[in-house]
Amino acid sequence: MSSVSLLQRLVRWRPWVSRDDPKQAVKVLVTGAAGQIGYAIVAMIARGQMLGPDQPVVLHMLDLPRAADALNGVRMELIDAALPLLRGVVATSDEAEAFKGVNVAILIGGWPRKEGMKRKDLIAKNVPIYKSQASALQQHAAPNCKVLVVANPANTNALVLKEFATSIPAKNITCLTRLDHNRALGQVAEKLNVPVGDVKNAIIWGNHSSTQFPDASHATVRTELGERPVKELVADEKWLREEFVSTVQQRGAAVIKARKLSSSLSAASAACDHIRDWILGTPKGTWVSMGVCSDGSYGIPEGTFFSFPVTCDKGEWSIVQGLQIDDFARSKMEASASELKEEKAVAINIL
Repeated sequence: MSSVSLLQRLVRWRPWVSRDDPKQAVKVLVTGAAGQIGYAIVAMIARGQMLGPDQPVVLHMLDLPRAADALNGVRMELIDAALPLLRGVVATSDEAEAFKGVNVAILIGGWPRKEGMKRKDLIAKNVPIYKSQASALQQHAAPNCKVLVVANPANTNALVLKEFATSIPAKNITCLTRLDHNRALGQVAEKLNVPVGDVKNAIIWGNHSSTQFPDASHATVRTELGERPVKELVADEKWLREEFVSTVQQRGAAVIKARKLSSSLSAASAACDHIRDWILGTPKGTWVSMGVCSDGSYGIPEGTFFSFPVTCDKGEWSIVQGLQIDDFARSKMEASASELKEEKAVAINIL
């Protein structure tokens, strides 16, 4: 796709891109910006990988006071990189300053899960953080700000934002399952020895946790004979239901074991993919996975933040409808929905 067509699509989307002034800078917030994912993503954003190669940006970076020196170092590196699209950098530990007027908020900062912590312990640490950030969104962000939650438990953190940042439309609050989606595409590509760009329409259903359900039953691969179903090309139902599912579910842990650090480059890339497709649109015939507020589709309780297959157009996402769900998939989806119900109860008790 040419930079001109990307720009044309971005100009069609509002509110912040004016037809009269397509070069107006977009304000993008990254929280936890001194951390590994933050360090990786800010350069990607400033190089146009998120909003397109002709869209100027002003980066707002937030981190804790104890990370102020590291955050200033990131700011200096961005300046030293002489990035033509970068129109300014705000580096701060003050939420009001960080959230002021932002059009896109990528919320990476949060309490990390440590050895021995249960999921409910992680919720207890992060719910107060996201309640505070909900207040900052409510008071300071642009009215139509688009929000992506990366920090875990991402789905429940997004729910907290929805409950306490009521001025932000619920459809503008999402959480990241694109990394899992990309992992699923990568596993299929490796299995079939094809370029990952030839694989599409895998699905991540549910929570961004070990109960998520990576589903390749609707995915296809581009071949010389046209698009063919992955399940037909793999022809190994056991692999699709067991090894494929467990590998995607446990990929983050595998990266930590190999690298001694959590996924950062791939997470940053996935967050850029998520925002880019949301704002600029998904290619025709292609869907992606996003954690969004359920409207009751596929029997998932309304108001639950759940990962669905979605298509995007003109800055809006829509859940793909009418997919056939077999008993195996249904059981996996219900298990993830049950976990999210339990997480919600824990969060409500804390709040």
